[in-house]
Amino acid sequence: MPHDTPLIATLVGAFVLAFVFGAIAQRLKLSPLVGYLIAGVMVGPFTPGFVADSHMAVELAEIGVILLMFGVGLHFSLSDLLSVRAIAIPGAVVQIAVATLMGMALAWGMGWGVGAGLVFGVALSVASTVVLLRALQERRMVESEQGRIAVGWLIVEDLAMVLALVLLPAVSGALGGRTVATPTVEWLGGDNVWTTLALTLAKVAGFVVLMLVVGRRVIPGVMHWVAHIGSRELFRLAVLAIALGVAFGSAKLFGVSFALGAFFAGMVLSESPLSHRAAEETLPLRDAFAVLFFVSVGMLVDPSIVLKSPLPLLATLLIVLFGKSVAAFLIVRAFGYGNFTALTISASLAQIGEFSFILVALGADLELLPAEGRDLILAAAILSILANPFFFLILDRYRAKAAVPKPAAFAPAGPPGKPDEKPTASLPVTTQQAHTVLVGYGRVGRLVADGLLAAGVPFLVVEDQEDRVDELKRAGIETIDANAASPAAIAAANIAGARRLILAIPDGFEASGVLRKARQLNPKLEIVARAHSDAEVEHLRQSGAEFIIMGEREVARGMLAHVLGIDAAEVAAEAEADGVQAYAAPAPPESGSAAGGASGTATAIPSQASAPIPVPDADAPAGAVADAPGMQTAAPPGLGLAETRVAAQKENP
Repeated sequence: MPHDTPLIATLVGAFVLAFVFGAIAQRLKLSPLVGYLIAGVMVGPFTPGFVADSHMAVELAEIGVILLMFGVGLHFSLSDLLSVRAIAIPGAVVQIAVATLMGMALAWGMGWGVGAGLVFGVALSVASTVVLLRALQERRMVESEQGRIAVGWLIVEDLAMVLALVLLPAVSGALGGRTVATPTVEWLGGDNVWTTLALTLAKVAGFVVLMLVVGRRVIPGVMHWVAHIGSRELFRLAVLAIALGVAFGSAKLFGVSFALGAFFAGMVLSESPLSHRAAEETLPLRDAFAVLFFVSVGMLVDPSIVLKSPLPLLATLLIVLFGKSVAAFLIVRAFGYGNFTALTISASLAQIGEFSFILVALGADLELLPAEGRDLILAAAILSILANPFFFLILDRYRAKAAVPKPAAFAPAGPPGKPDEKPTASLPVTTQQAHTVLVGYGRVGRLVADGLLAAGVPFLVVEDQEDRVDELKRAGIETIDANAASPAAIAAANIAGARRLILAIPDGFEASGVLRKARQLNPKLEIVARAHSDAEVEHLRQSGAEFIIMGEREVARGMLAHVLGIDAAEVAAEAEADGVQAYAAPAPPESGSAAGGASGTATAIPSQASAPIPVPDADAPAGAVADAPGMQTAAPPGLGLAETRVAAQKENP
């Protein structure tokens, strides 16, 4: 068996070192991206020891970019994209022009020609897809107004770079570089820049029309057909085939980037009910290959450039971190948006990435850009990616500070004609006491909220998805429009004075962050959470949750109770005898609490929550028992079937 396996060696070296240095960075309270970049430098050709195949690493990293943009497209619709065109198109064009001029000025100061300055400036003007989206996803901002503007801005930059990559060979000779023949243009009988530009625009337009007319019918139809087959393996394979196939086909047939092709594939699939499942299936691969992107960036960097050209490198970095950011801030403010939106776009663009690498490689190949220019771009890329998380930390602090309630007399007025920006709006503290705080208004959260309303339990909801917030407000439910993990949201929900916290968000590990902060403010707070695995259950238990519901377990109990036709108490007893228990952490007894049950088995929830919660028949969760005609009574959080039966009988003797 051959042992010369560069693909395996590259993957193993990249993943192992990325894990080691990423864990160290996390331990030092830095972004794991710092560790991934350092891992790339360690396996690159400019440091001693093992050297990975940089060309192969770059290609593997493209898979991460494709899956990342496909995932973003799944959360976008055409209307979302069109809603920000008024700011994204002119804003991105002006920002690219300003950054290019700054880059050309620096190149002129270093004695380079116009061609080198143009390539250098354009390379500095475009931000990295991966870095931008990772920052927005960490803050759950992709679907916010700021996130939509940033992604729309990104798409415009992507299209601009496609044009630049196509036009550069055509104008290379005129700019002082190597003359390159363009076969497609010659075949059409043209030999000038305008013919090349017209052809490129026609191909991009053809791709967009094809995706919006044909793709919107074919792609969702294929996914629905695969879903009805019932094979999860085929469904996952279909998602990957569509994401990678459309991205590759669009690049080969229409000349657009992999990222743009994948984004449109995701966007046309977003109109299907299967979009959320598709996003879940691609998540593990997306994260893994996104790590390879940062490793590949580190591999390209020659650390000696810091000593060879310190001043040019500093000037280049200042353009990327501050020149572009200030330009973007002023542009966004000029369009009438508030400070938070302007700062978000500024922080998002304060870095450079994959398109810059492609552009400088092409510029060097065309003999337009000197080797020093390439090294400066690559070094500025890794340094700007390292610095970018700190920009977002500053943004987070600004958002938290802006969220502190202000007296109405001193509250600044927003720009005329523009709606108030969500993150900068003050979060007034609720007047409720001894209430229930419900975090999340998805499928589970809706059912819980309906039940609490029907039972007359005072509660409020913490939710940051704009459409859900609007729905809650229309229903007259008190809502805190913010991320539940933010200090401002926790303060506004009056966790210190609350009776209980219900974490209805699906990610147990994400919920634990909210849980810990709430527990610090209110040690006696009753906390109910949901989980999907034993690992999540244990994590939530250690974080301080008292009642943990594992959905799959309750579904199984409900099925057994129905199929076997036996009392629910017998099902629960037999399940517990086999080691399948309801999860509840021991809690100190409180007045109004119902004690009972074996150790480790959930019992009744204190006070108001111990009452059964009526929910519609069609949506009744597993583990429900019969109540009034057309209704069922769902088990209160933490209750097994036996306890639910008892509660229902007491309520309806």
